[in-house]
Amino acid sequence: MEQKQVKFDFDLKRNIVFLDLETTGINFFYDRIIEISVVKLFTDKSSEIKTKRLNPERHIPAEATAIHGITDDDVKNELTFKAISSSLLKYLDECDLGGFNVNKFDIPMLCEEFKRAGLEFSLAGRNLIDVQTIFHKMEPRTLSAAYRYYCGKELDGAHSAEADTLAAVEILGQQLKKYESIPREFKELSDFCSYKDANAIDSTGKFKWASGIPVVSFGKNDGIPLREIAENKPDFLKWMINASFPEDAVEIARNALQGKFPEPK
Repeated sequence: MEQKQVKFDFDLKRNIVFLDLETTGINFFYDRIIEISVVKLFTDKSSEIKTKRLNPERHIPAEATAIHGITDDDVKNELTFKAISSSLLKYLDECDLGGFNVNKFDIPMLCEEFKRAGLEFSLAGRNLIDVQTIFHKMEPRTLSAAYRYYCGKELDGAHSAEADTLAAVEILGQQLKKYESIPREFKELSDFCSYKDANAIDSTGKFKWASGIPVVSFGKNDGIPLREIAENKPDFLKWMINASFPEDAVEIARNALQGKFPEPK
C-alpha cells in the first residue's frame, strides 16, 4: 500500500479513519469489495493514506466497471478481503470512522465483509462522521432553499400552491441561464430529469439488466439473477405475483416460474 500524508486543521480526541469502497455492486449481501482506500488521521496531526485492490472472487459487472474502471483482470491476482481482514480489523481498532455516504453504504458493506470473513467488526463506541449527511442538513433541498439560491429572494407564501408553482417557473428560468450544459429542448430536458434506470426491464425497475442478465433489483434479493431466484427461491416470485406489484413486473415473475426469462432487445 502506498503511503502519503494529508494535512487537516481540525482537532481530534482520538484517531479517525475516513474510508471509501469500490465494489461489484450495491447489494450488501451479494456484492463484494474490490478496492478500499483509507485515510487515517492521528491525534498528533500526522496522517497516512492506504489503498488496496482486492479479488472479489466473482465477476465484476460491466455497469460497475463503467463507474470505477476496475475489471476482472485488474484484480484477478490480488488478495481477497478475507486474507487482509485481520490486519484491517486491527488497523481500524479504536478509531472513529468517516467519509461521504459511509453511514448508508460503505460502513454496512464493510460490516458484511467482516462477517463473511468470520470476524466481528463492532461499531459500538465509535463516532461515525458522514460528510454527505452534513452537506444535506446544512444545504436543505427544499423549494424555498432553491428559490433563495437561484433567484436570490425569499419565497413569500411558501407551501401555498400558487406561490410554489410560480417559484418553480422562475427557478427553471434561472437554471437555464446558469447551466449552459443542460438541454433547452423540453423532450431532452425531460429525459435529463428522469430518474428511471436505463437498465430497468419493467416500468418500475423491479427487475433490471446486469451484464445482459435479468436480476432482481430490490429488497434482500437485490442483484441476484432472476434465474437463480426462480430455481432457489420460487416463493419470492409467488409472493410478487400475489402482492400489489405492477402487472409488467408480475408477468416477468410469472414467466420466470415457468422457465421463461427476459431476453435483451
